[in-house]
Amino acid sequence: MGVMNDKWIKMMAKKGMIEPFQDKQVAKGVISSGVSSYGYDMRISDEFKIFNPASKTIVDPKNFDISHFIDYKGKECIIPPNSYVLAKSVEYFRIPRDIVTITFSKSTYARSGIFMNITPFEPEWEGFVTISISNLTPLPAKLYANEGIAQVLFLKAEEPCEVSYADKKGKYQAQKKITIAKIKK
Repeated sequence: MGVMNDKWIKMMAKKGMIEPFQDKQVAKGVISSGVSSYGYDMRISDEFKIFNPASKTIVDPKNFDISHFIDYKGKECIIPPNSYVLAKSVEYFRIPRDIVTITFSKSTYARSGIFMNITPFEPEWEGFVTISISNLTPLPAKLYANEGIAQVLFLKAEEPCEVSYADKKGKYQAQKKITIAKIKK
């Protein structure tokens, strides 16, 4: 398995793997996004779900209560101290059967105590990415919509996988909005 470079990423994007696609890195006056040397810096949209600790119930990933969140839309989003938000990517991804991704926080945010977590995009997964963004500081932290949030690295396998995310009919397949934790029934 090897990391794909910008040439491969641009070629795959022409096949609709990333939409909309920025074929060069946009960095002046914003948190960078677009193609990088060995990955793609995706952006966050202007839609957020802000964790609401006032709900005072248990956070249960097997039975997640939507009332834990407050919906918010805007150019900027404030994450409360020691809390988190869910957001979604601007880009829609379609991952080929012989590719898996890993994603890392942008260093600008990480150096500010803001970390994000995204699970790998499995082979043949597609959708807008739901992103969990945590504020590890005791102060409110700001996010900027339509700017970079994370770098996605694409790993190419020597051969396609036997069972893809689409084959498994994964529960987060083709998500169009911010999707909370759910258990497939």
